[in-house]
Amino acid sequence: MSKYFGYAGTYTRKTSQGIYRFTLDTETEQLSASEVAAELGNPTYINFNENQDYLYAVAQEDEMGGVNAFRVDKENGQLIPINGQLVEGNPPCHLEATENIVVTGNYHKGEIGLHFVHENGEVEQGHFTKHHGDGPHERQEKPHVHFTGFTPDKKFIVVADLGTDRLVTYKVEDSSLKEVSTFHAKPGSGPRHIVFHPSKPVAYLLTELSSEVIVLDYNSETGEFKEKQTMLAKPADFTETNDASAIHITSDGKYLYTGNRGHNSITSFQIDSTSGELALIGFTPSGGEWPRDFVLDPTEKFLLASNQHTGNVVLFKRDTDTGKLTQTNQMIEVPEVVCVKVLSK
Repeated sequence: MSKYFGYAGTYTRKTSQGIYRFTLDTETEQLSASEVAAELGNPTYINFNENQDYLYAVAQEDEMGGVNAFRVDKENGQLIPINGQLVEGNPPCHLEATENIVVTGNYHKGEIGLHFVHENGEVEQGHFTKHHGDGPHERQEKPHVHFTGFTPDKKFIVVADLGTDRLVTYKVEDSSLKEVSTFHAKPGSGPRHIVFHPSKPVAYLLTELSSEVIVLDYNSETGEFKEKQTMLAKPADFTETNDASAIHITSDGKYLYTGNRGHNSITSFQIDSTSGELALIGFTPSGGEWPRDFVLDPTEKFLLASNQHTGNVVLFKRDTDTGKLTQTNQMIEVPEVVCVKVLSK
């Protein structure tokens, strides 16, 4: 298989119409032009369930925000609408799905949404848990939940709160969330996203405001995290505003990548095979402005970066031996692009 369907979530403030679809041909190393896959208001984050039978998107309609569900036709890449669940107020900014739960994070409301999923992919109205607190940075006037996802064994849900500098571990109990552990990041650092090592009890927490990666020991029994290393994810001599964005790890656990909005680059790290700690490889220009997200393709020989302010998705080749990225001549336009995912099946 050399052709894969890709999907891009966007803001629909100007010309975008919703979720866009494109194809990546890994044999010819080409991207197809993007086309509208689903008309939807502000689907800024999208994600598949584990089997990739369904795609879930955050959505906004007038003064309502929430989640929309789609069935994925893997033959032609079409998205078939199932249902949506919207409540009053701003939409979430992040979501992750298992086969029976979609968990959302709402930056503006500072809350986590727990939505249960039916056998046909339909999503139920959620149960919401609100955070409290603030931080020393001017953007930390209240809680800002920025990531909600599952631990590798699906035993816990982890939540990164940019506004309160916390990484909170929850378990699902009686259809609601029960807090089991909290990791406190450096005040003013602004935790944004986290990924787990595929084979080690180690996780990597990206902080938006300080542009750092915190390497954490993870206890899968208790859900606790403990700091073991902190690495700067932007050039040390870059003094302008930089908001770290996305973080992704290779399936072999050898390389880690992060995005820089401001420096407009992708940072590459090598992961120590014993400790899981990081060593900097270097910085690669993102091919546009404000790389909000990026994704590794299913072969992991390519990386696709989505640049929000220039409205483009740029294709990079990845050296699987060294981890280094090289920009290709392949780029497609996607208006107001935020999030990008690639269907692997």
